[in-house]
Amino acid sequence: MLRLRIPNAIFIEMVDHARSNAPIEACGILAGRGRTVERFYPMTNTNASSDHFLMDPAEQFAVVKDMRAAGLEMLAVYHSHPQTPARPSREDMRLALTPGVLYVILSLQEPARPVLMGYAIENGRADEVLVECTDGSTVQRIAITAADPGGRTS
Repeated sequence: MLRLRIPNAIFIEMVDHARSNAPIEACGILAGRGRTVERFYPMTNTNASSDHFLMDPAEQFAVVKDMRAAGLEMLAVYHSHPQTPARPSREDMRLALTPGVLYVILSLQEPARPVLMGYAIENGRADEVLVECTDGSTVQRIAITAADPGGRTS
């Protein structure tokens, strides 16, 4: 099974970003090396919709330029589901067009217990990716839910 490691500080940024954008879907890009995230790039959802997202093309271009300058690669596209589970919707499946990039979904269905799940989506199939949260020395799987954005996991 593929793995994606996300530092706890970045996980907290993602949760804050999703909460501050609710009830619309938040979106962004996770960049790093190998399968370890080093940077989170919050993006603007130009559709301002609660059930789908579209990243601003100018922001995407700037992010790609910054990633290249830093020697990072795009590891995952992130978005939130403000009111639904952290699994790909039909539209998520249809719009997963970037080969080799993972898709990370953060559900706020229960706002106090955000759920983070990762998927490899290709050819209409979504395979779960093991998402691990690390504080720099300890690695924990972000199982189905994260009890709080401070790092305790369930």
